[in-house]
Amino acid sequence: MQNIHKIKQDICDIGRRIYDRQFAAANDGNITVRVGENEVLCTPTMHCKGFLKPDDIALVDMTGKQISGRKKRSSEALLHLEIYRQRPDIRSVVHCHPPHATAFAIAREAIPQCVLPEVEVFLGDVPITKYETPGGQAFADTIIPFVDKSNVIILANHGTVSYGENVERAYWWTEILDSYCRMLMLARQLGHVQYLDEGKTRELLELKDKWGFADPRNTDEYKNCDVCANDIFRDSWQASGVQRRAFPRPASSGGSPAAGSQPAGNQPAGSQPAGNQPAGNQPAGNAAAAGDGQIDEEQLVKLITGEVMRQLGVS
Repeated sequence: MQNIHKIKQDICDIGRRIYDRQFAAANDGNITVRVGENEVLCTPTMHCKGFLKPDDIALVDMTGKQISGRKKRSSEALLHLEIYRQRPDIRSVVHCHPPHATAFAIAREAIPQCVLPEVEVFLGDVPITKYETPGGQAFADTIIPFVDKSNVIILANHGTVSYGENVERAYWWTEILDSYCRMLMLARQLGHVQYLDEGKTRELLELKDKWGFADPRNTDEYKNCDVCANDIFRDSWQASGVQRRAFPRPASSGGSPAAGSQPAGNQPAGSQPAGNQPAGNQPAGNAAAAGDGQIDEEQLVKLITGEVMRQLGVS
């Protein structure tokens, strides 16, 4: 027998944590918990998540129709309900706007892999959806290509949604992701991101499998993928406008990315379309470190010179 009042208290607690971490300004964000085959507890619309009370929580059915509650349910409930339909194992969904992860959503910058052990174990590859206006079914449908391969998704130009077996676990994935995005930004300001190699990353994937955390990279479908190259979701990048701009792809570790899955902007320096890489955005030595799988400075100069000559029509 579920203690519905206790679950509502848990929702309020997560709401406070979201607000205190500045993951949701004003009335941003929404939280749900599935409590029956056709019943979902849902936070109210136009209400600050930092000051929720159990009596504020609404109850909706799996179509989004409100069953009970003195306040109107969230306008983005359809996103949550679609996740429950796609993933019967999921019992809670958390949507909010953590600033560092949402910066990646706005920039449409792919989340790099093979950097932080905790991220490899708890998150894995993190997808970015294509953009749709929030609130409708079209918006909810943007998560469908990714929902069975990840427990956290970045919503383009919007925020994040994460989900799990209870409301605290659902929230965890968002907190881990935003902390990671902040670390990436800080490391980028220092001028360099040092990637783990494929061998060390596969050790982490073995631990992940041992601890019972699913990861597509541990399945036969992706057994030959380059674990550091975002191979799981890279085919979706063109439709979503996702590229690597601030964080270059690490040197190949022996994987075999699918032919044709490399979008524009994902190539080594020198084959980047003009205007895609802002001047000064690449730290000195980061794309020209000889012996680190990247091209050296002399080759870089030749490639750039050749491209300029080609653009000018000089043979």
